[in-house]
Amino acid sequence: MAEVRVFAGTGGQRFARAMCADLDVPLSPITIQRFANDCLQVQLLENCRERDVYLVQSVVRPAQESLMELLLMIDAAKGASAARITAVMPHFAYARSDKKDAPRISLGGRLVADLLQTAGVDRILTMTLHAPQVHAFFRVPTDQLNALRELAAYFLPGDLSKATVVSPDLGNAKSASAFAKMLGVPVAAAAKERFDGDRVEITSLIGDVTGRDIIVLDDEIANGSTIIAVLDLLREHGARSVRIACTHGIFANDAVHRIAADPDVVEIVTTDTVPTAGLLSHDKLTVISVAPAFAEAVRRIHSGESVSALFDPTHV
Repeated sequence: MAEVRVFAGTGGQRFARAMCADLDVPLSPITIQRFANDCLQVQLLENCRERDVYLVQSVVRPAQESLMELLLMIDAAKGASAARITAVMPHFAYARSDKKDAPRISLGGRLVADLLQTAGVDRILTMTLHAPQVHAFFRVPTDQLNALRELAAYFLPGDLSKATVVSPDLGNAKSASAFAKMLGVPVAAAAKERFDGDRVEITSLIGDVTGRDIIVLDDEIANGSTIIAVLDLLREHGARSVRIACTHGIFANDAVHRIAADPDVVEIVTTDTVPTAGLLSHDKLTVISVAPAFAEAVRRIHSGESVSALFDPTHV
């Protein structure tokens, strides 16, 4: 890995340190300067010429600043004659802006993918995009990992004799089915309708949850409105207990405490793709690291091996 250089923006420092520890390579230094007019300037402080450069940055709050940092990092690496530039984006915030569901609306996911390519990125490594169609926005090779294996490894040692995995909406049902298969338990799915803002209504539930220990699997928890609506429905159907599992724990507007306040919630499990999740404190919150999965993907990309086993949800 001597030819590898890893740099990280503000939103990727903690994750990059964990990833580099697994790779046994140093995290290279970087400076980010803000001028009086609020413009940013990025400088990479190690030689990148003909190196395989990995730029780690989760696009998280403040999302626009995180994104601009990443674009400037890519531009700096390109100007430094890097052999290949890979953007390592544990969380891709604009994945929710993926469809024309209103007149004259922007497609932020596609625009950001175009911006990354224009800046000079050669490859993108990310985790659990919000919808399958977002993957098609990227015109450079893109590897989309998922956290199902890490989440399954966390839950498997427990008592799953009465467990059922529940998807909070039909769009996530495929991932929930794969996760349930890993755990060897049944699966159920809710039908969700989202209105303006964060108002969500769960209209029905497919599958039996009465007397069951539920594991609700979601790709992302932002405001928590979907999870809270699912909790109400599960209570109506007689669920015994509920655990929440998600990949991207954004937890805006004190969502962790609002979800944890529900007496049926035993635990909330998320990963460290969003750096703020690891800084939150609650006795019901558990944060597991997916940095080793990204480190293994970097190893395989660098050596020209297949990365497919790492993002195959049926591969345990």
